[in-house]
Amino acid sequence: MRRFITTALTILTLMTISIMPTEAQNPFYSDFTGVHGTAPFSQIDDSQWMPAIDRGIELAQQEIDAITRQRSRPDFENTIVALERTGADLNRVLNVFYPLLSANSSDKMMEVAMEASAKLSDYSTSIILNEELWKRVKAVYDDRALFNLTPEDEMLLQKTYDSFALSGANLQGADREKYRQLTAELSALTTAFGQNVLKEMSTYEIYLTADDLAGLPESSVVAAAEAAKAKGREGEYLFTLDQPVYIAFMKYSERPDLREKMYRLYNGRNMKGEYSNMDNIKRIAEVRMEIARLLGSNNFSEHTLRRTMAENPEAVYDLLNRLRDAYRPALDAEMKELTDFASELEGKPVTIMPWDYSYYSNKLKAAKYSFDEEALRPYFELDRVVDGVFGLATKLYGITFVPNDSIEVYHPDVKAYDVKDTDGTYLGVLYTDFFPRASKRPGAWMTNFKDEWKEDDGTPSRPHVTIVMNFTKPTADKPSLLTPYEVETFLHEFGHSLHGLLADTKYSSLSGTSVYRDFVELPSQFNENYMTEKEFLDGFARHYETGEPIPGELVERLIASSQYGAAYSCMRQLGFGYLDMAWHTINEPVGDPAAFESAAIESVRIFPDVDGTLISPVFSHIFSGGYASGYYSYKWAEVLDADAFALFKENGIFDKATADSFRKNILSRGGTENPAELYRRFRGQDPSIDALLIRDGIRKAPETKVAPAPRD
Repeated sequence: MRRFITTALTILTLMTISIMPTEAQNPFYSDFTGVHGTAPFSQIDDSQWMPAIDRGIELAQQEIDAITRQRSRPDFENTIVALERTGADLNRVLNVFYPLLSANSSDKMMEVAMEASAKLSDYSTSIILNEELWKRVKAVYDDRALFNLTPEDEMLLQKTYDSFALSGANLQGADREKYRQLTAELSALTTAFGQNVLKEMSTYEIYLTADDLAGLPESSVVAAAEAAKAKGREGEYLFTLDQPVYIAFMKYSERPDLREKMYRLYNGRNMKGEYSNMDNIKRIAEVRMEIARLLGSNNFSEHTLRRTMAENPEAVYDLLNRLRDAYRPALDAEMKELTDFASELEGKPVTIMPWDYSYYSNKLKAAKYSFDEEALRPYFELDRVVDGVFGLATKLYGITFVPNDSIEVYHPDVKAYDVKDTDGTYLGVLYTDFFPRASKRPGAWMTNFKDEWKEDDGTPSRPHVTIVMNFTKPTADKPSLLTPYEVETFLHEFGHSLHGLLADTKYSSLSGTSVYRDFVELPSQFNENYMTEKEFLDGFARHYETGEPIPGELVERLIASSQYGAAYSCMRQLGFGYLDMAWHTINEPVGDPAAFESAAIESVRIFPDVDGTLISPVFSHIFSGGYASGYYSYKWAEVLDADAFALFKENGIFDKATADSFRKNILSRGGTENPAELYRRFRGQDPSIDALLIRDGIRKAPETKVAPAPRD
């Protein structure tokens, strides 16, 4: 069913949303006829979304009915594969709507999202609770030894069976109706949460004067001046809470009062007023708890982790605790060094508050390593970075990216590329969308407008992938110049895109990033390792005005400073992981979210609580983004990526044989096999945390013993 039915549980826990056209000319009513079958964005009107969704649901239901009406004995082809192939018309709509809702939304689309969420939730629940369909799926599963199944077939069968068994198919009577009600409510709640985050973010406009700009880099000042001018307030400076604006302000502003103001605004979002998420987070967690109990689990984490590498909450906590204990001494040392530095710099004792960390750590980093991110910006002009990042894939996997202006895009900022394999074979389409705008949510992500699969006759159907970011925009005088952090973000999302573009699977529900949640970040985080590799940087980093290559001394400073703040970064991520697990292991409703959050992160606390600020009301990953009980997966995958890159370091960071193995066993296989087996096939061993601890400077690398030269 093109990823829709077989991931019904995911759809119930994600923002469930959609888009549509008018009756006679609705572009979703037939296959797209654009280049490579790409979406005709200019033909889509917001009034068309709901009719197309309604039609897609109706057609998909007819396909389900056709499966259940069969008189033939259930088998893998007539039930499991048939189910996999249903829903093409519905997915044609949803696969365009979801990405646009995040990247180029409108008020009408948000209204559609709310209307569609209930219908889609009811539809997916009706499939899970379809007794005749469940009987056929269960019959095939019970008789699976009778069928000559490939490993990919076996995984599809297991995934299909689990999507029913773990989503209420065995419920009876009143419990079935209760499940339907809870899943519909959860869908509406998660949709509302995400919309509140997006809507409130766009309301923040902070106007400053020239007297308020001390310490800010020229790029930030020029951008703020242009933003204010566009609003008719020439002579002032407009700052928003868009990520690149906020990060730069917190890092460079010499005004602690303004840093505190920005921090409180950024971290106090969605706590009160029209777009408050305080009630939403409590009810989302409560509904998930009720669903888990209804399905026989003690809590939501126990329920959802069954289909992950971790398998259970105990394994997640074991990883979080081991990393916490390993990094805590290093964190204490980092914070002492930073406090001593800040006190000496200011000539008085300083207590580091959360709005001070970026400012003083940047100063210390510059003093310790003569490193300044702003000094590196001129060498990371966006077009050259694109060449470098794309070129990395060419070096490793032989693929190329060819601009194709005949492919329609959904916004003028977006570019489209044909992606081709070593032999020129078409692999898919890549869209890039780099800059902030009011219609785009903050952050960075990768998604698909179309998945990869093979038709029944073996004909490949290739993916359409998009990577979306919020980079510093070009100004009238300068192109877009990125910080090293932004380049690393690009590498991360590009890694996800390669997972989609290089997919070579039979079934779309097992393709690309459709893998266990704690495995999905491996390709993206693996790519980040190249940010501190001189051989990679030397290939593209040149001054945007002079064309001079990045000086070796700057590269060395970047590399030398790469371990700086590793313990802080780790503890911050662990805090998110503990908070996520806390919300999803509750056994009673949460009364006070602030007190609950404070207790959840206590063991990895870095700063004291700040009244009026919380993580949870804007924690989109877990409350509307599909990572409920899954935020730990970033650290889980970080263990994998450090271990994987250690093999590249051993063999050569561009070693063709190692890259071929990574492509063959990791990037192309999607979710067709257990990821632990795929990883062992690539690496030759199970991963350990050792490589990560060594990379972060927490543990020294073992000395390499040189064997004595043979004697004559």
